[in-house]
Amino acid sequence: MYDYVIIGGGIVGLSTAYALMQKYPHAKMVIVEKEQQISAHQTGRNSGVIHSGVYYKPGSLKARMAIQGRNTMVKFCQDHDIPHEVCGKVLVATEQEELPRMEALYERVQQNRLNVTKINKEELQDIEPHVNGIAGLRVPGTGIVDYSKVSEKLKELLEHAGADFMLGSAVVDIYERENEVVVDTPENSLHSHFMINCAGLYSDRLVEMAGIHTDLRIVPFRGEYFELREEKNHLVKGLIYPIPNPDFPFLGVHLTKMIDGGIHAGPNAVLSFKREGYRKTDFHIKDTLDILSFPGFWKMARANVKEGMKEMVRSLHKQSFVKSLQRLVPEIQADDVIPTDAGVRAQAMLKDGQLVDDFHLITGKRSVHVCNAPSPAATASLEIGKEIARRLPQLEYTRVS
Repeated sequence: MYDYVIIGGGIVGLSTAYALMQKYPHAKMVIVEKEQQISAHQTGRNSGVIHSGVYYKPGSLKARMAIQGRNTMVKFCQDHDIPHEVCGKVLVATEQEELPRMEALYERVQQNRLNVTKINKEELQDIEPHVNGIAGLRVPGTGIVDYSKVSEKLKELLEHAGADFMLGSAVVDIYERENEVVVDTPENSLHSHFMINCAGLYSDRLVEMAGIHTDLRIVPFRGEYFELREEKNHLVKGLIYPIPNPDFPFLGVHLTKMIDGGIHAGPNAVLSFKREGYRKTDFHIKDTLDILSFPGFWKMARANVKEGMKEMVRSLHKQSFVKSLQRLVPEIQADDVIPTDAGVRAQAMLKDGQLVDDFHLITGKRSVHVCNAPSPAATASLEIGKEIARRLPQLEYTRVS
């Protein structure tokens, strides 16, 4: 009998286990992960940015947890000697029509009380000499890290504290009863006082297994990346982002310095026909039917036809992708970028076609389900874990520790 079963070995699941272990040092817990290793999907396939909370609606979970999570993540890295860098980023307006959007974003960051400053063209080029822009916002607190390394450290700390790990174990059913939760895998039936679903791309299916009705579905979007050839890395000093389009849910193609010194370019965001579809040709019949049978998908598609077509063209035509980069750094040429690993974003969507904008947690009788935790979830993961620990009922021990 466990106190906690945590489903999902990504950074959110590990951070949740860590928060519970800190709150209840003698708790008996197990982390269940269907892959043979931790952090195999969203955690290990992202750009490694420690976000500052610039984009998020004031008062939202994303805003609160990203802002605090940035500080918590940096401190965790400092405490455990995890390589990281607070290199800062700039958001770049490349034409006049983007200036009102930049001003609106600046007003939002003021509401979130962030250290962000407006900069002119000369100040922008002092920070990023090769950038093309007429004005921008400077965000000095943004950083970079390898979240796989953070996850490895969390796993080490959890194992040292006595947590169990079941790798290579897919959950096939969940029974939420009055006094316990039973989590079935092909090998075991795990009995627990409480269960936390941090299954990312499969979180909606686990909610259904637990008998909870929702009007949301996870729709996977593949983020396709390129990287600069090493001899071109000097074109980017830190992180260079466009001013985001408020009518489109993604941040646009940007340039990101990685902790290993490389420069990632992307992501391009396109619909994936497989929940773990990292290649353009990946296809899974059940995953595809889940998307196409969901009324919200068609409503969202109709509302975003123009931007969606741009993403598809960039996916299929490298030169179109490069043109998006050239808006930010004109010196980048097609021969300067090469394809690198893609990621898949687990994005929750409602039946009315709206993408769930905030982190979304659903509470059952003896469970918490993390049903929407895309970016900046890695940044905010330690704070998400604390929030889940707060929402679970007080653990009462009957065993002698």
